[in-house]
Amino acid sequence: MKDTLEADINKGKTYLGIEFGSTRIKSVLIDSHHNIIASGSHDWENCIIDDVWTYNLSDVWIGLQDCYSKLQEEVYRLYGTTVNKIGAIGISAMMHGYLVFDDKGKQLAPFRTWRNTMTEEAAGLLTKRLKFNIPQRWSIAHLYHSMLNKETHVKDIGFMTTLAGYVHWRLTGEKTLGIGDAAGMFPVDETLNNYNPWMLNELNEIILSMGYRWKLENILPRVQVAGEKAGTLTFEGVKLLGTTTSLQVGIPFCPPEGDAGTGMTATNSVKRCTGNVSAGTSIFAMVVLEKKLSKAYTEIDMVATPTGKPVAMVHCNNCMGDVDAWIRFFNEIIELIGTKIEKNELYIALYNKALGGDIDCGGLLSYNYYSGEPITGLKKGCPLFVRNAVSRFTLANFMRMLLFGTLATLKLGMDILTEKEKVCIKELLGHGGLFKVKGVGQRFMAAALNAPVTVMESAGEGGAWGIALLAAYMAYTQTKEDGANKTLECYLEQNVFVDIKGVRMFPNANDARGFAEFMNRYTNGLVVEKSAVENFIYA
Repeated sequence: MKDTLEADINKGKTYLGIEFGSTRIKSVLIDSHHNIIASGSHDWENCIIDDVWTYNLSDVWIGLQDCYSKLQEEVYRLYGTTVNKIGAIGISAMMHGYLVFDDKGKQLAPFRTWRNTMTEEAAGLLTKRLKFNIPQRWSIAHLYHSMLNKETHVKDIGFMTTLAGYVHWRLTGEKTLGIGDAAGMFPVDETLNNYNPWMLNELNEIILSMGYRWKLENILPRVQVAGEKAGTLTFEGVKLLGTTTSLQVGIPFCPPEGDAGTGMTATNSVKRCTGNVSAGTSIFAMVVLEKKLSKAYTEIDMVATPTGKPVAMVHCNNCMGDVDAWIRFFNEIIELIGTKIEKNELYIALYNKALGGDIDCGGLLSYNYYSGEPITGLKKGCPLFVRNAVSRFTLANFMRMLLFGTLATLKLGMDILTEKEKVCIKELLGHGGLFKVKGVGQRFMAAALNAPVTVMESAGEGGAWGIALLAAYMAYTQTKEDGANKTLECYLEQNVFVDIKGVRMFPNANDARGFAEFMNRYTNGLVVEKSAVENFIYA
């Protein structure tokens, strides 16, 4: 087996996926059978500077070089060889946000991530003008916000992109984007696999009326779909990967994609009527639609699969941040008394403790809002834990409450799809941090969303594996082999997931009843949360 993998590596029959997540940059190398054979990672964190959630772009390259160097070290340790050739490379990252550059490539404004909620006015005006929901985190909302504020850099914009698009551009020289990521910048037309031309024209009228000389289509990345070639690794790109890299110039790249598209790919959820939930720093559910929704909803984003099929997305800014913070707190207590426990062991113990809690969390209530939450109209973040004198304050109830809280805002958005639009959800596939402890987050999500939830063996690999699969698919479509025109849907079904097993869990009636009681308290208490935030932040 080792000899076979070494041969694959030396012959370039491997595929590299790199994803920039909210808290971790990860690289994975997969073999010709789509199995992960090596990986590397680098932890990083966003920060608030001048009231803006951001990352310094220099940290992008520090993190990329570190995680890729660790992957190289693992390859040498396991197989006794180095990586010189790769069949294809793919770049993925968290979607949306605001990254703008002038014609010479100079960054014009700090990177504003998806987490920011300062664009409410701009998003509302665009939604009204386009008759299409434009969420606050979308790139076009950030651009219009800058225009309305008359920020001086706007006149000099030559290129606007996402984080994945930025990294891809610097490595290949190509200003392009996969359609799934592009659909989180500006609305796309599924019949054209491109930006919506009528909406472009509407925005260009506004741009011209405000005195800017550029047109929107000239500053946006070009749109590509899965399977298309999106450039090759340049000499400058090799240098950006770090001084230890031995990769050759000319390695092909697939279109860069956002974490939504790679999540769909990693869970085989790109066919119509399928859906998946990604639960990490943020949480979002995506359902590939059979037909258009009857109208626009501010709680529902319309995005696309990597091949351009319409997807209804419910995106919530907050998920695991509050859970992680409390578990760090509990770990401090453990260390204080002179004991140590592995991080994963602590998560497993506390998650499983939640299974023994009262079905309604004993009357406990929490809001996990580290940042603002547009679905519930909260502009600023302020995590809140609430109980009264008769609440049953036990560790089991507390952990159950925290996990229920990760799903509550998502439930509000999903109810629109299932109850108002009658969208049929046959099954949801889960991936991300919430599902790393087997049988807990999955069980609670099935109860919350009243649908079977499947977690595959590969679910923990997430977007880095998903973009590696898209790189492998691109390489496959570029060959002259019989069947090379196979759709992404067929490729995943027949070439990737045929032998991958998953565990399906159906809603538990008691859990569902308890979650409904929790949601009654949650929705009734939203006014308390908003008041608490205002009192805390503006006092």
